[in-house]
Amino acid sequence: MGSKIYSPTPQFSCQLPKTKSRHISSFSSLQLKPRISIISSQQQPQSAAGAVTETTIPRTGTYNVDFKTFEASKLGISRYPDFVYNAKGGSGTGTGKRIESSDEIAVDFDLEKLYIPPLTSATAKFLGLPLPPFLKIDVVPELLRGYVNQETGKVNLEFKAKFWFSVGTIYRAPPLLVETLLTSEETKGRIREGRGERLNEEGRCKLVGVATVEPIDDLFMNTFLSLPTECLAKMNARISFSST
Repeated sequence: MGSKIYSPTPQFSCQLPKTKSRHISSFSSLQLKPRISIISSQQQPQSAAGAVTETTIPRTGTYNVDFKTFEASKLGISRYPDFVYNAKGGSGTGTGKRIESSDEIAVDFDLEKLYIPPLTSATAKFLGLPLPPFLKIDVVPELLRGYVNQETGKVNLEFKAKFWFSVGTIYRAPPLLVETLLTSEETKGRIREGRGERLNEEGRCKLVGVATVEPIDDLFMNTFLSLPTECLAKMNARISFSST
């Protein structure tokens, strides 16, 4: 079972960046560019005369990366209306490494620490109504990595996950494999499309992705969802960085 990605390949900037030193107080945030704030994880000592020491985040280095998801997200499949999805509580941590002579930061999230809330009657609505009791869709991530552009706020993250549909202990379908590129840009498939939003100064963004979902070994699910078909994900998220 495979899938296709409908989204552009991340672009790399080859322009040599310029760094500027800044005077900061203890534990203050360092904003390298208007879009992304890099926070120093170490307190900066002051001299005996009270002057604040000068600190510069290096243009090449590694960072801690924090990922969170929020309300007003959406998930849709086939030609059905979208699920309104409250993804608050989703989180993950990973590492980031600046691409030398570029505004790109390569990020890779730890799967053992990556959590995306399931779709249940408490977190999802369909046509304005909560999902039926006992219906649950678990999301099990298998990959989340990509690039964040410090200068423009553009985000492209490869995302791969298994979606497990179940009804209590009575029924559990084989997983649907979803593989897509979550992007802050526009993405289009044959029947699904969406537009994201780039990182703002607080690290908030909207990521969208379209993927093809192939048939599984379950006649009911294949018929009910009209597999193969497309699915769409819209995630309200925040991505923040801190120096290691």
